[in-house]
Formats: sequence, C-alpha cells, structure tokens
Amino acid sequence: MTEKSFLARMALASKARADKARSAEPEEVLLDRALATDEPPPLTLSRFNLFAELKLRSPADGPLAEAHCDQNGRLKAYASGGAAAVSVLTEPEEFKGSLTHLKEAASVLNPLGVPVMRKDFITDPYQVLEARAAGASGILLIVSMLNDEETLTLIDSAQTCGLFVLLEGFTVQDLQQIKKLIATLPATSKQMILVGVNCRDLKTLKVDFARFKELAKHLSDQTMAVAESGIANIQDIAEVVQWGYQGALVGSALMTSGDPAETTAEFVAAGLKSAAFKGSGHVR
Repeated sequence: MTEKSFLARMALASKARADKARSAEPEEVLLDRALATDEPPPLTLSRFNLFAELKLRSPADGPLAEAHCDQNGRLKAYASGGAAAVSVLTEPEEFKGSLTHLKEAASVLNPLGVPVMRKDFITDPYQVLEARAAGASGILLIVSMLNDEETLTLIDSAQTCGLFVLLEGFTVQDLQQIKKLIATLPATSKQMILVGVNCRDLKTLKVDFARFKELAKHLSDQTMAVAESGIANIQDIAEVVQWGYQGALVGSALMTSGDPAETTAEFVAAGLKSAAFKGSGHVR
C-alpha cells in the first residue's frame, strides 16, 4: 500500500458518498437546512487544547470499540475531563463512522458548550454542509489529497458556515503548502484555521513519534498547531508541547481507556503543566 493509493482510494470513496448524498438531497436544500440549524458552540482555545476523538475502528489497529458501545457516555466523559473539542470519525469503511455519530455527538456536546469536529476524507463542499447540518463546529481537511484550489474552496465553504478548519499534513511539503495557503487568507479567516501534524506513515500505517519534533520547525507561526496520532500517555503530551504544539488530537488511547474522563483530565493537566513550564523559560 502506498501513500498515494491509500489517499486516492479514500478520496474516490468520499467523492462517491458525496455524489450519492447530493442525488438524494440537492445542495441548495442542504444549505438551507444547514444554516437553519442552531448555531454550534465556538472553539475556545487555551494554552493547551485536547481534541478527544470518537473512533470505533483504526485501520492500523482494528476495532477500538463496538458499534453498540456507550458512545454518549464516552462523549460526556470527554467533556467532563476538559476536552476543548471532540473529533468524530464519519468515514464508514476503514473507521466504521457515520454522520449519525456526528449528529448524536453534537446533540450531546453542544448543550455542554463543547464543539464537535467532523473528521473524514472531505473532498466536496457538500460534505462541509453535511457537517454543519449535523451540528458540527469544525471540519478536518487533509491537504495531501487536495490541490490548493480545492483546499481554499473547502475553507471558504467552512467559513461561510462558521466552522473552524483543522488543516492536516504529514510531510514537510504538506506543511509548506499549508503555510502558503494560510498566507493568502485574510486575518479574520486565519483565526478559524488550525494546523495538524499527523505522525503516521501512510505507507505502513505505523506512527513515528519522532516526526513531531522533526516537523515542528516547519509549523506556521500564524496558527495553533495540533499533534495527531501516536499520543498514548502524559509523557507524550509533555513532549509535543515542549516541541511547540498547543494541542493534541487523541483517539485510540482515549477510546481504549477504562476511565475516559480521568484519562482526558490527566492529558489536559499534563498539557497545561508543560505549557506553563515552557512559558516560564525553562528548557528541557
């Protein structure tokens, strides 16, 4: 499996889902429905921000939870533990996610003031509208599978809907592309953009934690950086914060935790402690 074939396969499947959904509900109808939904809670950032994830399956590790597990209970645990936002997988094949999961998560978390983010292989503005109609506050975009025009179109769609955007990259080239794109945006738009660094090798689907440090020097100084994949414990949290990340997206470690509220709280506390230590001028 190559990086190109994995992302290409995901992109094709994503486009097919969007086309099928559009044939059932025209885009202009979905837009009206999306903008008629209640305003989702905004993403409020602090010195460290944990994006907890609802993910039933990992392509690399297999099932993480059963479809009939207490998803609502886990979502409430993330909220009580101090998660800044919750990422919800909606890709149906590799991750066993769905838009229903996103809508249900929003119904649980929006009243608590915790935003949800759609995580998928988004390729079409229609999917941005789907996220907003489901109650999401944000979306994730993978720049490796989009050209600049496509990425900017999706960012524009997200901002029309009032959604934040997490731009995810895997390589130096991805981060350079992200920097270039961000530089073209007006200041008000930049406030809605986050940059994510995923340390997973898409050729092997294995994580390489050291890549967080290697890629940190290529991060944009105009937006908050989020470390994604491979974060398993509080030591990992402390490391990425010291390397310059202000957030972490954690899926498997929280999905497999027997006490997700406690684990979430521990991760948040570790991130805030490390951020304060870094801000004091101490160097490890």
